[in-house]
Amino acid sequence: MSNKVTLIATAAMGLESIVANEVKALGYEDLQVENGRVIFTADVSAIPRTNLWLRTADRVKLLVGRFKATSFDQLFEETKALPWEAFISEDGEFPVVGKSVKSKLYSVPDCQSIVKKAIVERLKKKYGIASWLKETGAFYRVEVAIHKDEAVLTIDTSGTGLHKRGYRIGQGEAPLKETLAAALVQVTNWKPDEPFVDPFCGSGTIAIEAALIGQNIAPGFNREFASENWGFIPQKVWDEAFREAEEHANYDQPLDITGSDLDPEMIKVAERNALEAGLGDLVTWKQMQVSDFKPKKENGYVVTNPPYGERLNEKPEVEKMYRDLGTIMRDDPSWSVYVLTSHEGFESLYGKKATKKRKLFNGFIKTDYYQYFGKKIRSTPTHNKGF
Repeated sequence: MSNKVTLIATAAMGLESIVANEVKALGYEDLQVENGRVIFTADVSAIPRTNLWLRTADRVKLLVGRFKATSFDQLFEETKALPWEAFISEDGEFPVVGKSVKSKLYSVPDCQSIVKKAIVERLKKKYGIASWLKETGAFYRVEVAIHKDEAVLTIDTSGTGLHKRGYRIGQGEAPLKETLAAALVQVTNWKPDEPFVDPFCGSGTIAIEAALIGQNIAPGFNREFASENWGFIPQKVWDEAFREAEEHANYDQPLDITGSDLDPEMIKVAERNALEAGLGDLVTWKQMQVSDFKPKKENGYVVTNPPYGERLNEKPEVEKMYRDLGTIMRDDPSWSVYVLTSHEGFESLYGKKATKKRKLFNGFIKTDYYQYFGKKIRSTPTHNKGF
């Protein structure tokens, strides 16, 4: 078998270019960006490395084949012609999931059943099995995705979605996905030696992701992946990927990161999550309202996902928070401010037009990421503590 594989890093809408930059930063240049995914060809060692390092991708899938399918016969024959034995072991367990959009083959259960049958026939022939496949071994989640009559067949290498870093033991009522939180940080020009504040921190996800980025800790370091048990990926490749992650972590990098929230219970949750992430007391957590936030240093960053005020009874309170934040930040022009919200009147409440806006989805909520670039002051005083 060739050592080269084609991988698909799936991405939430609006994050494709950020995921593509991460893939390139890992050294994989041969890539193409499509809606919701980044496709690239790489050595098999890219499977452990991308799963460990990609902060903003949802999953890493192994592309087995891509073809036109307008009839069930065509779907069966094309699937059967693919080299499934190169990936799935003789005793591999391989459930098939599917989806179909704007295609002649619209019955997803039928598509799943046909793909499963075709793979079974292929593997039985290749492995010389007359009866049935045991399916008691490693787990391979096969997906058939048909869009405009093009079938894309993949195997999921990640297992649980990559946003599940393994540190979130508690969360608020509207948690921000870790992958989106990391993207919010990566869009900024923040450097680990600059102050970083999330004044609406909730369960602490943005501040924790900033700390992981600041110390260059691989986001997948504390979790497991479905492909760790796959026979065609040598164990030494996984060992090398984990060793690389350990060597590149900069645990000595000092950080000035603060998360604050009005709710004392959420501060307790954030503290527990940070401990679970292995960050100890690297992040400062404070129970306070946004109107009490007063930056004491220069050249800092506010990155936050405040309440949106989508419920009518919350709207006046939320709008006051936006006004308060705008008033405070006017006195600190060296600070850059990044706010994710679905509230369309944010700019007028904040009191200033954003330098830049980016459309993003927080789950199914359409939001804007308002970016205000600070005017950097060259010399930063170091005698002040806190933010």
